[in-house]
Amino acid sequence: MSMPESVNWSEKSVLVTGGTGSFGRKFIATQLKNHSPKRLIVFSRDELKQHEMRTGGFDRPNLRYFIGDVRDGERLRRAMAGVDIVVHAAALKQVPACEYNPFEAVKTNILGTQNVIESAIDCGVEKVMAISTDKAVNPVNLYGATKLCAEKMFIQGNAYAAGSGTRLSCCRYGNVVGSRGSVVPLFLKQRETGTLTVTDKRMTRFWLTLNYGVNFVIRCIELMHGGEVFVPKIPSMRMMDLVAAIASDIDVEFIGIRPGEKLHEALISEDEARNSFEFEDRFVVTPTHPWWEQPQWPDSKPLPEGFAYTSDANTEWLSVEELRELLDQE
Repeated sequence: MSMPESVNWSEKSVLVTGGTGSFGRKFIATQLKNHSPKRLIVFSRDELKQHEMRTGGFDRPNLRYFIGDVRDGERLRRAMAGVDIVVHAAALKQVPACEYNPFEAVKTNILGTQNVIESAIDCGVEKVMAISTDKAVNPVNLYGATKLCAEKMFIQGNAYAAGSGTRLSCCRYGNVVGSRGSVVPLFLKQRETGTLTVTDKRMTRFWLTLNYGVNFVIRCIELMHGGEVFVPKIPSMRMMDLVAAIASDIDVEFIGIRPGEKLHEALISEDEARNSFEFEDRFVVTPTHPWWEQPQWPDSKPLPEGFAYTSDANTEWLSVEELRELLDQE
C-alpha cells in the first residue's frame, strides 16, 4: 500500500463524536495509553455519561469534554476549532428504536453526518473517519439505510473538500463483542433465567472485539488518502456456537427473525467488490466516480469476479472455544 504521511498523534488534536459510547470510550482509552494526543475531545450530548467517564478514570490534562449534539452544526464548529483529526462515532443504532422513531434516526445519522462533514471542512480538519456497519450493505432496516447514506455522504463529501486539505473516509465492520445493545449482554442476562431466545438457528454474523475495532480505525486513519471504505478481515460466528459458548447446557427458544433483521450479513457487496482491493488484513473499497484521482495500492490485489464478503461464506470461523476466549477478553 502506498503510504500517506504518518500521523504523529502526540502533536494532534483529536475529536470523537459519540465519545461516551462503547467505541468512543475504548478509542479514547487506547489513545491515552498508546499515543497521548496533544488534545483529545469527547463530544457527546449526555452530561451524566461525561461525568461518569471523567470520574471513572478519564481525567487527564489533555482531555476535554464538550456537551453537544451532532444535529447542532454551530456547536460542532466551535468544538472543531483547531482540531486535526475527527472520528465520527455518534449515531442512533438500535434497530427497533430507529424504526419507531424514523425522523430522529435521519436527524442524527444523516443530517448529523452532514453537519460533521461541513464543520470539518469549515474548520480545516485534516482527516475525518466515520464509523460504519455491515448493516449499511444492502440495508433492510432504517438504521442500515441511514448508515448507507452517511457512508455515501462521507465519501462524496470529499468533492466539497477538494479545494481544502480535509479528507474523509469510512471504516465498516461487523458486530462488536459485548457492546451496548448487542446480543451478548442479552444472552448473559437470559442465562440467569435458564432460557436463551434465538431468532433463527441458521443465523451468522461477523464478529470482532472492541479493542480490534479501535486499533483498526487508528491504523486506517494513518493510511487513508480520502474516499476509501476500509473493511477488516474478521471471522464469522454461528449464533448457535455463541449460545454454546455462553451456556452449553441451557434451553433455547426460537422466536423467528425480527423485523429488519437478516439471516446473514455482508461487509462488501458483489457490486462494490469490482472497485475493491484486498490486503493481508483488510479490504479497501475505492470511489467509483470518474472525477476521483485513484491512489496507487501496490501491495493489493483485485477481488475475483462475483466476490462478495458475507458472514455465511467467510473463510474464517470462530469455534466455541475461541468465542469463549473473546468473551473473557471483554
